[in-house]
Amino acid sequence: MPDTATPTGTIAQQRNADRELNASRLLRASAKHSHDPLTEVDWTAPVDPDHYALPAHRVTLYGTSLWERLDERQRAQLSVHQLASTTAAGIWFELVLMEGLIRHVYANDLTTGHAQYALTEVADECRHSTMFARYITATGYPSARPTRRADRLGRLHFLLNDTTMTFAGAIFVEEFTDAMQREMIRDESLQPLARSVARIHVIEEARHIGYAKPELERRWARMTPARRAVFRRALALLARQSVAEIVNPRVYALAGLDPAEAARAAAANPHWRQARVDWSRKALDFFTDLGIITPSTTRHWRRASLLP
Repeated sequence: MPDTATPTGTIAQQRNADRELNASRLLRASAKHSHDPLTEVDWTAPVDPDHYALPAHRVTLYGTSLWERLDERQRAQLSVHQLASTTAAGIWFELVLMEGLIRHVYANDLTTGHAQYALTEVADECRHSTMFARYITATGYPSARPTRRADRLGRLHFLLNDTTMTFAGAIFVEEFTDAMQREMIRDESLQPLARSVARIHVIEEARHIGYAKPELERRWARMTPARRAVFRRALALLARQSVAEIVNPRVYALAGLDPAEAARAAAANPHWRQARVDWSRKALDFFTDLGIITPSTTRHWRRASLLP
């Protein structure tokens, strides 16, 4: 019997055929449902300072004593700056993802649909990063740069060149932001500009998730037990750092609050913890089904406030 731990012959051919079938489907969807945010979003419309960008109960300080100290306009502005900070983190992660996809393509046959879809995804992410940067500028948020901690983590990822971790990280971050942005799209009371950005991102990120999941499944199936043990811990750390990055303490300073005090209040806030759990659920369910999250590793995800 053939050794199924190392796919050869008909097993490898079937896996390659499945890979190409998925890529063909994603390429067709990209041709029909790709968007240009520079022309499809009204960047000239003024941003109403009284419009929330996120639902109030998803703002980090909602329900705390610090929240009660803010007037309604300050609360709305805090939500706008929180979303701007999240989009800045999105740019950081998309740059890391694009670098990983380019390396993935470099090691593959460019005549395959699988490689060509990776390049299509890079093109999507280029537009998304530009869109996020335009949104940040429109809100008056002062920076699209990652924190020093995130910058170091990104550079470490470049050095390690772990393509499997790139796909796993993409699944976590994209499912997390997808859940957040779907809530935004459904809430017609929110800032129109934020909802326009969310709509485009949700449509195109669904394809990216559909590319990353089967690729991670293939790679996970070939991992040795020792490699899996290391990977489980590393992915939990990456998820924890990615979520920590989405709310830069400067958002509190912009609201006239003490950043350290506000960060402590947010960390202890059950409403903000629930938001992170809700937005992480689909990714963590997938990782659990795959065997990446096990009963012995759930404590790492709870420590990151990503599991109840």
